Amino acid sequence: MIIKKFLGKTESEAVEIAKKELGANVVVMNVKSVKRKGLFDFLKPQMVEVTVALEEEAPNHEKAASADMKAAVSAISEVVSNMNNTPVQQVEAQRTVSAANQEEAPVRKENNAIEEKLDSLQSLIEQQLQKPEEEKKEEEKEEEEVSETDMFMKLLHTTMLENEVNEVYAAQIIEEIEKVNKPNCPFDFALANTYQKMILKFGKPAGITPSEKGVKVVFFVGPTGVGKTTTIAKIASRFQVDEKKKVALLTADTYRIAAAEQLRTYANILEVPFRVVYTVEEIEQALIDFKEYDYILVDTAGHSYQNAAQKENMTRFIHSMDDKVEKEVFLVLSATTKYKDLISIADSYKEMADYKLIFTKLDETTTLGNLLNLKLHTGASLSYVTHGQNVPDDIENFNPQKTVKRLLGGKN
Repeated sequence: MIIKKFLGKTESEAVEIAKKELGANVVVMNVKSVKRKGLFDFLKPQMVEVTVALEEEAPNHEKAASADMKAAVSAISEVVSNMNNTPVQQVEAQRTVSAANQEEAPVRKENNAIEEKLDSLQSLIEQQLQKPEEEKKEEEKEEEEVSETDMFMKLLHTTMLENEVNEVYAAQIIEEIEKVNKPNCPFDFALANTYQKMILKFGKPAGITPSEKGVKVVFFVGPTGVGKTTTIAKIASRFQVDEKKKVALLTADTYRIAAAEQLRTYANILEVPFRVVYTVEEIEQALIDFKEYDYILVDTAGHSYQNAAQKENMTRFIHSMDDKVEKEVFLVLSATTKYKDLISIADSYKEMADYKLIFTKLDETTTLGNLLNLKLHTGASLSYVTHGQNVPDDIENFNPQKTVKRLLGGKN
């Protein structure tokens, strides 16, 4: 694995320089502004320094990767040690929901998260490494002496399980990290390696993309009570208000009058069209009526994943758009739902259509392991997360860096 720093006048310029040297598969780990050095350089604009990582499999490059990793570890350690005195910057509240230009931006937008300390795990490791002398002498008498890296891997495994990462996935991650770690390497080397590996496992976020031609129809599916309607209102508000896009709202949730009225209220506030659709013919008519719009967002009825009749009806609605218009499906799940139930729900909806994932209610849980669990189980891209009821503020693009930091024991 290679980790290097690059300077540019802008973040984009620095990333381009990195790509020219290391290739297009680099992952941005950190972005910060740096001052120029020189007599009159204070009059010139600041430069932007990006730290990027590239996983390299060829064995003959191990020495170069090790040297670059040590340089990156030094930089990360410096950030971690000084973060107690650095105020955490706020994440942009008005971030664009559209993922039209998400080829690189999702990995970089939330880089403030990298510049926060991994408080809990760092402290725990340091406590373990600074035991009283009497305890150290007792341990020295044991036949097998535990190295710093071994200690870190045990703590990492425990931390992931406490964050409700499934034990199978936690074991897989540990095994992958141990394969690339060198014997008796420092734990901060292993920490940086783990951080980068887990970001790669989450992959790039994938939000709603605009249609190449005509209107884009977006279906939101999922069980009852996860916040589908509120999530749709947040996304519609961002499109309508921030991006000046033409949006129409439909609901196929004819089972719950309250849900339809809630979406109608949001539509009135945003001054966008709203319809209740009962049949495939009605949704096809809406497609004709709103063909000049940018997005048609469709709320669907939440139902039990065990209800075969409702599943069949939902499948018919979704596939009525096939070969007529570009469409996307988003499965909305609550981060507070039990892991076994999430797996059953995800498998059930996978039978209907391919989907991207939205997680809600992150403010109601202290563990985020299910985000990684569902990503690895389904292979579906994560798109958005919500963390409150406020419309449109409490929604953001999924941030791999911030999530990995939480899974490794850090704090927001």
